[in-house]
Amino acid sequence: MPPKISPLAPERFPEIPPIAGVRVAACACGVRYRARTDVLLVELAPGTAVAGTLTRSLTASAPVDWCRKSLPGGAARALLVNSGNANVFTGRAGVKAVEQTVRGVADVLACRPSQVFVASTGVIGEPLAAEKIVVALPALAKDLAAGAWDEAARAIMTTDTFPKGSGRTARIGEATVTIAGIAKGSGMIAPDMATMLAFVFTDAAIPAPVLQAMVGPMVDRTFNCITVDSDTSTSDTVLVFATGAGAKHPPVTDAAAPLVADFRAKREETML
Repeated sequence: MPPKISPLAPERFPEIPPIAGVRVAACACGVRYRARTDVLLVELAPGTAVAGTLTRSLTASAPVDWCRKSLPGGAARALLVNSGNANVFTGRAGVKAVEQTVRGVADVLACRPSQVFVASTGVIGEPLAAEKIVVALPALAKDLAAGAWDEAARAIMTTDTFPKGSGRTARIGEATVTIAGIAKGSGMIAPDMATMLAFVFTDAAIPAPVLQAMVGPMVDRTFNCITVDSDTSTSDTVLVFATGAGAKHPPVTDAAAPLVADFRAKREETML
């Protein structure tokens, strides 16, 4: 029996414009589901800044541990997400699975492993078949295209009944920049955005420290306000990427500056 669609589901996936410096591709790798997209690859332009908020769980997943280690570098060239298997409670095998997939992405996109960010969602306690993902990466890289947000949002779903995405344009000075985001959730989304993945992209040029200063308060006012039950997920991940490939605008040096007031507001709307 097909899942009951949430009454909150929109009639159609929203129209979200492409983001300069972002290309996406998704495919079915058979991680757990059959004939269903379950892997998302995002290529980010050189110079992309990254910031994020991760689970507070003391039993964080191997992908979360990788992101936590890589975030201080502030630079991103790729994002790889799989659904169907959360790579949690998998010990050294889980760490190796992350390392294997990260190396695969770094090879096909010619970047450093530390610039590859990963996330996984799905069942816990089962080994992740990393080889299924790695073998699909060359084809995924060839399929990379701008603006395929619907497929991207579907690839990260688990028990979600509809794909979730949002987009806005904002002003920084006299320049117009674009913001896009996709997210997934399920029954276990409390406390603190549990079992939620969200990825936000913008073509604005925002340095990583400034981007990070914006992310925490916005997550508190958006994803951390959601509650269904009392379990904290091991895989909570919100990552924000700023490619700097859009319209030129004055340098952004302060997260609270009036210059980025409209950008802050529109990005928070996207996250809501």
